[in-house]
Amino acid sequence: MQDRRSGLVEALRRPRYEVIPLPGIEVAVAEHVPKNVKLTVTASPKKGIEPTLALAERLSAEGFGVAPHLSARLVRDRAQLGEILARLHGAGIRDVFVVAGDAPEPAGEFEGSGALLEAMEEIGHGLDEIGITGYPESHPLISDEATIQAMYRKEPYATYITSQICFDTDTINDWVLRVRRRGVGLPIFVGMPGAVNMAKLVRISSNIGLGESARFLQKYGNWFWRMFMPGGYSPDALVEGMSASLGDPERKVRGFHIYTFNEVQKTEAWRLGALERAGATTQERHKEPTL
Repeated sequence: MQDRRSGLVEALRRPRYEVIPLPGIEVAVAEHVPKNVKLTVTASPKKGIEPTLALAERLSAEGFGVAPHLSARLVRDRAQLGEILARLHGAGIRDVFVVAGDAPEPAGEFEGSGALLEAMEEIGHGLDEIGITGYPESHPLISDEATIQAMYRKEPYATYITSQICFDTDTINDWVLRVRRRGVGLPIFVGMPGAVNMAKLVRISSNIGLGESARFLQKYGNWFWRMFMPGGYSPDALVEGMSASLGDPERKVRGFHIYTFNEVQKTEAWRLGALERAGATTQERHKEPTL
């Protein structure tokens, strides 16, 4: 029981907050997010990778740990990849989250995240942390066996896995065990929505653009609507359901990757409350985590 509690408290102390590079988010982060919470910055097929890099640079300059998304399909070639890596080094950023991206067609030579990871290795990226994606639930276009096999192939280039959103903790815990049985030993961050407001999601959807919103709903439609049904989603229930894995060192579940949808104030208030409900002391709630 103590292992579960300590694992849960530690995971809540060192989350990752995913933010979208839209107007107002930088101010909201500065006002409401403590510096010991790492931020990840998404990339948009519509707007390209520049807004992601620019926001990541500014947040890093303000003292935050940042992991920008590097979308393979938004990178033209190795020359641009080298320029991106140089920018990250210049900004003191040593962590990236590598994804294929949702662009329907690649901008250049990189069809998926595997090819980008290989190119980064050949160039010599000099990064400390590289994340890759995991799928607790079925990918709409790729079989479960294929996604885990792809993860196995990408493991040598990465240092952690971040899972896509899944609401069923039994499914997540089973997926963690399947990943381990396959021999993939990278630590895992479990993807989950934070405290999200429906009106805010609608505004974000309109800002992203109609085509991308359609892709978003196609990709996440099942849980998007479930979140707003009575009793449909509780961050506390998901967190509690992961406590067994968090307390098991062999499963290597490091913590939570929280999709804030830019609701950083509400998400941070929820996190502090969750720490208190988990029995964290005042010191545990506010001391610097071991990242």
